[in-house]
Amino acid sequence: MKAVVLAGGYATRLWPITKHRPKMLLPIGEDTVIDRIFQPLEEDDRIDEVYVSTNERFAEDFEEHIADSDFEKPRISVEETTEESEKFGVVGALGQLVEREGVDDDLLVVAGDNLIGFDLSDFVDYFLEKGSATLAAYDVGDREKAKSYGLVELDGERVVDFQEKPEEPNSTLVSIACYAFPAESIRFEEYLSGDNNPDEPGWFLQWLQSREAVNAFVFEEPWYDIGTPESYLEAIAWELDGDSVIAESADVERSTIGDNVHVMADAEIVDSTLDHSIVFEDAVVQDCEIHDTIIDEGTHIENVDLAGALLGAHTQLTNSGPQ
Repeated sequence: MKAVVLAGGYATRLWPITKHRPKMLLPIGEDTVIDRIFQPLEEDDRIDEVYVSTNERFAEDFEEHIADSDFEKPRISVEETTEESEKFGVVGALGQLVEREGVDDDLLVVAGDNLIGFDLSDFVDYFLEKGSATLAAYDVGDREKAKSYGLVELDGERVVDFQEKPEEPNSTLVSIACYAFPAESIRFEEYLSGDNNPDEPGWFLQWLQSREAVNAFVFEEPWYDIGTPESYLEAIAWELDGDSVIAESADVERSTIGDNVHVMADAEIVDSTLDHSIVFEDAVVQDCEIHDTIIDEGTHIENVDLAGALLGAHTQLTNSGPQ
């Protein structure tokens, strides 16, 4: 069985922190987002190859990350794009990868920005038991939120209807970007040749479900789609569970570090209060109160209060007070 980890997006909703780094390499506790996908794939002997589908701009970042890790299975497969406007969609990228790499085996496809609470090996068990195309489904519990995903309607465990990003959802059970296909169901070329939408995989699942059996692996464990600053901070809060992570080389003086805070290497926190926030390498926070905020590397902020902010790398933000 082969696996594809989707890592080709440019994460514009997380700019500026993802303008020059892939969001899959954002830290989650002591790991990165994509490491949480790599680990179970590495440990599952049924999966013999893991392709990391990414773009030309970020290929080197992933190559360096994998080279510095203990993972042996992942290898880079590059789509020929360097910016968002050149992308030919996830299904288009999958179709090209299957042709480029000569994939003719069962295929597991997982988005590299998925932080999932279930074990991927359990998903593979379910797929092999059913012997048909399979998707992972989760109840987001909110119809407004469901509008952003592919809506799944079931008869037992069988998918009987699939609607990609419906304007009026009739339920809150959605498909997350985790799929498994038998070799005979890898019909990307057939789908794309019909002038179908090459973008979101949900469109392909909608097309496939009308032609063959698709089953749903419904799970209740936590799941985070790391696509916005809010969802990224929520994922960190889930991982840290009220604790905080402060790198050994970080300098924290006369400061209060609250819940779910990650202070990375060589950051400096002085006379400040932080809560539910992340501070990247070499940032300086002095005389500040920070809540629900992401502060990128090399940023210097002084004498400001921030809540729900997103500061790009090397930002200089100070408040000298009344003149």
